[in-house]
Amino acid sequence: MVGFAVLAAGVFGMIAVAYANTVLPTEQDAQDQATAQGSTFYYGDNSLMARLGTERRAVALDTVPKYVRDAVIAAENKTFYSDAGISLSGIVRSAWSTATGAQVQGASTITQQMARNYFKGLSNERAIKRKIKEIFIAVKLDKEWSKDKVLEYYLNTVSFGRNTYGIEAAAVEFFGHGAKKLTPAEGAYLAGRIQQPGQFDIAEEKKNYSGTQFRFTYVLKQMAEINPQEYGNYPSTLKFPKPKPRRDNESFGGLRGYMLTEALKELEAKGLPRSEIETGGYKIYTTFDKNLMKAARTAVVQTTSGLPKEVHTGLAAVDPTNGRVIAFYGGNDYLGKHPDQFNEAFQARKQAASAFKPYVLAAWLEAGHSLKSYVTGKQPLKLEGTTPISNGHSAPSAMDIIYATQHSINTAYGQMGAEVGLDAVKRIAEEAGLSKDSLDKDVEEHKFLFSIGSAGVTPVEQAGGYSIFANHGKHYQTHTVIRVVNPKGVQIIAEDKTPKQVISEEVAADAIVALRSVVKGGTGTAAALSDRPVAGKTGTNNDNKEAWFVGFTPQLSAAVGMYKEDRKTGAELSLGNNFDGGTVPARVWRAFMAEAMKGQKAEEFPPPSNIGSPLDLAPKPVPTPTPTPSGDPGFPTDDNWPPADNGEGDQGGGGDGGCLPWDDSCNNGNHGADPFNTGEAPANSATPTPTPSGGRRPAPTPSSR
Repeated sequence: MVGFAVLAAGVFGMIAVAYANTVLPTEQDAQDQATAQGSTFYYGDNSLMARLGTERRAVALDTVPKYVRDAVIAAENKTFYSDAGISLSGIVRSAWSTATGAQVQGASTITQQMARNYFKGLSNERAIKRKIKEIFIAVKLDKEWSKDKVLEYYLNTVSFGRNTYGIEAAAVEFFGHGAKKLTPAEGAYLAGRIQQPGQFDIAEEKKNYSGTQFRFTYVLKQMAEINPQEYGNYPSTLKFPKPKPRRDNESFGGLRGYMLTEALKELEAKGLPRSEIETGGYKIYTTFDKNLMKAARTAVVQTTSGLPKEVHTGLAAVDPTNGRVIAFYGGNDYLGKHPDQFNEAFQARKQAASAFKPYVLAAWLEAGHSLKSYVTGKQPLKLEGTTPISNGHSAPSAMDIIYATQHSINTAYGQMGAEVGLDAVKRIAEEAGLSKDSLDKDVEEHKFLFSIGSAGVTPVEQAGGYSIFANHGKHYQTHTVIRVVNPKGVQIIAEDKTPKQVISEEVAADAIVALRSVVKGGTGTAAALSDRPVAGKTGTNNDNKEAWFVGFTPQLSAAVGMYKEDRKTGAELSLGNNFDGGTVPARVWRAFMAEAMKGQKAEEFPPPSNIGSPLDLAPKPVPTPTPTPSGDPGFPTDDNWPPADNGEGDQGGGGDGGCLPWDDSCNNGNHGADPFNTGEAPANSATPTPTPSGGRRPAPTPSSR
């Protein structure tokens, strides 16, 4: 008996010590814990972009209407003002469930719930130790704090759903105003939500309000039972207040919404869903350059300001040395007065047209054929199982690969694709980051039209794809997130720093020779920069429904895609007879890149490798001797390959009258006038006529015929 008494005294002594050592949190501690649950997104320079996860907004108890407070008490703990902070029956039931391994049950008092809301360990531990600690804190709170203080802290920390914590945040989220303005019906609705906020969120997202309506009715009956004099008529007079639709976080305003959405998609694919991001307290470092995001918008908006509203533009810029999406233009304002949440840079999948030809060029060079090879300009080109391929303009009967690239000759590239095989072309395009599904589908549907750009691509895919040329044949996976750090400072997600060698350095160097010629004196002269070398490719499909310019410097690869869509039906429309990749898309590209390259060293491309052997698929033309002035070297020979740049492109060139290739007023054949009205634009290249994409939502499918 004495031994038992000693044992009991010892147990109670330990309990007393544990109780005495239990420290109550302060109001500031609670607020810090609440804000730590949200995650923070940063720009590429580590400056703050946005926060996701609602902060708890502490308000004084006297600013919360009495009927709202009473609704919460009626819903969660009707004996709140008379109990000792704990529910003995609830404790016994919860302890039994925990000991037997069953799910931990609720039935906790408001004081106990408040204890869990303050201590992170209490909210996660599912053991008797957690329950005992919770009891200690609840009892101490009840003795050391007033009931009103406990209720105030509870109302400022409890979850109401939609990632809101506290009555103030919930009032704003669900009804658009603060807690002070809540009506009795709104207060009863929110009080009913406390029981299962997450489940109610899921149901209401599906327009199912039966659960919250049931709880609303239950709360009104409890209120009438507790205080019939004040609330006796509530069950018969108050109507269910349908809440406002879930609000997009203000962090999604302006351009941030497009950036956050793409980063969230990428993180979801890597196993970190938005629900966890909003509550996990992560630091997320993105690839985006804040200033260049603004520069991209300025380039698009200003350059296209005179075009119809039906014209859409997407722009994406990727660092070829690491695959980071530095900037893009997907839309003007994600929320705003006229919200547009379709991201043109990531979602608008349109025919690449001739902007796909560089992948064919790479496959040609990889196969061991040189730029000195001659290919056909005769049309139509008939290939097995394929609609005859023609050119959108006149062309020589035979030409070298540089000329074919410079002037975007479809028959030449159709012949090249047939020679190397579509699998070889597809392999390079896929490893350069283009959608495998889109490529596979297009080869099956269009056969050799694939080699002149019938496949659907997005601006961000093209910007990343051309990086293989800018980065010595290597490709890094295009991405928007650099790293993610958890609250303990541990990096849990890191970018992939391992490149894939898609093509050889020598192939990349020779491809650049051909692609530089496009900007020097071919269809892309409007993209030239005055202070550094540029390489790239235009693209325009049949009826001018889609137009591209994709280009790069050694430091940055960027793509601009444009299309026109009927605002009512979603059907694609022609951009105009004189609208092609060498006009507005090239100018948008130049406007952005001029700003992006400002202050950066002008780096040179690698010298030509002159790899491979000539493979003539068309008879090599023999020059007709003509008298030449003294000192004229005559027709360039293979020994002088590649020919020296004299700025004299066949179309859209910069040599006539001493024009500089970046001078629009001199190069567009119209003396500076609007290229959409008069003047001869650079030559188009015909690809299959697009079919209606079904609108911008969901993402358009590749056009076909």
